[in-house]
Amino acid sequence: MTPGEISALISAQLPSCRVTIESEDNTHFAATVVSAAFAGLPQLGRHRLVYQALGTRMGAEIHALSIRAHTPEEWLRLNPAEENAPRG
Repeated sequence: MTPGEISALISAQLPSCRVTIESEDNTHFAATVVSAAFAGLPQLGRHRLVYQALGTRMGAEIHALSIRAHTPEEWLRLNPAEENAPRG
């Protein structure tokens, strides 16, 4: 899979989110996902939402995925210089 394909799958599951996917080999990926859907969820719950979006591709086309999952408010605290941070 490509980073673009993974980004599209996550975006379809979590509308209005911001997704950044990085990979050097299209097998091991790092995802940063910012979504209001994460509000009130622990990290495990956030990761589950992302894994649900990828379904059976996890462990098959996607060998490994590290996930950074934040709400828009958390993202702003971590990145205060980002004036137009996502609100989705």
